[in-house]
Amino acid sequence: MQSQWIATFAWSKNRRIINMLALLLDDHLKEEACMKYINAKNLLPDALVKELQSYIQGGYLYIPADQAQQKRWGESSGYRQELQQRNRQIVEAFQNGTSMEVLAEKYFLSVSAIRKIIYQK
Repeated sequence: MQSQWIATFAWSKNRRIINMLALLLDDHLKEEACMKYINAKNLLPDALVKELQSYIQGGYLYIPADQAQQKRWGESSGYRQELQQRNRQIVEAFQNGTSMEVLAEKYFLSVSAIRKIIYQK
């Protein structure tokens, strides 16, 4: 009976610790996900700040990126180029006789993903 009580107490204690960690992680993720803001006075000319204040004061204003200047996914980090290089290597290896199964294992991809890379237009 005592061992059952100890096991129940240990489970209850572990569950409380797990819940506390989950709450801390959740708070951290929410904080990281929040948009960073810049004080307009530190960035914009005074005349523009005054003009904006006629529309909104003490609030947050989201200014979307210009579509003409917006980069595609992975262009800023260079990851797009890395994937393109990897895909060229996959196609080249396949053309040199390496099977799709071997390529899937080598690049940690599914055979269907390898097939899509090889046969893409």
